[in-house]
Amino acid sequence: MLEKKQNPLFVGTLAKGLRLLRAFDESHVSLSLAELVTLTGLEKSAVQRMAHTLHQEGMLERDPGTRRYRPSHAWLELAYAYYWSDPLISRVLPKLVEFSRVHGETVNLAQISCDHIIYSLRLPNQRTQFAASIVGRRVPALGTASGRVILATWSDDEVAHALETWPIRAATPKTITDRGAIADGIACASQDGYSITQGQMMLNEISLAVPIVGIDGRANAALQVAVSSHSFDIERVREELLPALLDTASGIPG
Repeated sequence: MLEKKQNPLFVGTLAKGLRLLRAFDESHVSLSLAELVTLTGLEKSAVQRMAHTLHQEGMLERDPGTRRYRPSHAWLELAYAYYWSDPLISRVLPKLVEFSRVHGETVNLAQISCDHIIYSLRLPNQRTQFAASIVGRRVPALGTASGRVILATWSDDEVAHALETWPIRAATPKTITDRGAIADGIACASQDGYSITQGQMMLNEISLAVPIVGIDGRANAALQVAVSSHSFDIERVREELLPALLDTASGIPG
């Protein structure tokens, strides 16, 4: 942050406003002024001015009774603009639709976002939990099959840096938090060309991911299929879904 502040092009007030917007997530869908102060670490007067401005500009809605703020529909307009701006989205969507039609399982596009992966496209099936069907969900990359298979295409130095500094969150009792074990998983993904995890982000979920590789051999995105361990075991995932997912990914230029 110090380096950013020393940059003459860096606008601190705008950065603070973005910090306020980022306080909203699945655990904080509406926030009071006091909660915004706590979550952002900013002074109350600054938060009050920014929240008021964002409300006036249509980025936040404010309940007149509780005075709590929540994101407005304007956020969807930003997402709409993003979908038109990212050429990968238009290349991947028809492939995911076809995969979902043929196999009837949840399939997603995961993209790397700093030290997290973010789900940019999600085609759920009827068994998918609500939280797992929402586009924009962002989770620590090291805990996911998608994050590991993307890292498997990166340089040794980049992988070492990620293993040392990227966050790990125990989302379930089965989440692997040992960085050495995660390193082994990335090494296996590098050798195999895919990654399979079980119970890492959600209990009873098996996740299969394959990279979308560019002409330089590097990936910044992956296709991911999520199935229930009540219906599948890992061997069945390998036999029935892996070949089709590899074939789908190979037809998408990275």
